[in-house]
Amino acid sequence: MSFILKEHTADIAVEASGDSLDAVFADVAAGLTAAHCESVPDPEAVDAERFSIGLRAESKEALLFDYLDELIYERDVRGVLPAHHEATVDGNGDWVLEAHAYGIPLDAVSAREIKAVTYSEMELEETPTGWRAYVVFDV
Repeated sequence: MSFILKEHTADIAVEASGDSLDAVFADVAAGLTAAHCESVPDPEAVDAERFSIGLRAESKEALLFDYLDELIYERDVRGVLPAHHEATVDGNGDWVLEAHAYGIPLDAVSAREIKAVTYSEMELEETPTGWRAYVVFDV
């Protein structure tokens, strides 16, 4: 896992890097989890359920945005903090994501609210060593 939380005006940003697009998507999602709270319990200790997300988008940036937005939606609808992320991204034609996470019950963590993911300053780029992403979240 390779991400850094960065203060951003009244918001919070996640900068993540990974050796593959799969890894950077999972690392940005892990950064979103960390932006919610400092410590996440083991899924087995809190009887967390594993869930899946499948998405399709026209661009890799739109796919990343939709993925993070879906994680926030899952938090709101299920009452869980998505954690322990896995992601697989395929860019043949449309961009497709298959992802998995555990839903940690919100009553098992002390979490602050992240209102939304934003396109503001979003970056997703290939680097000589892999991939890098920068995403700002509205708090």
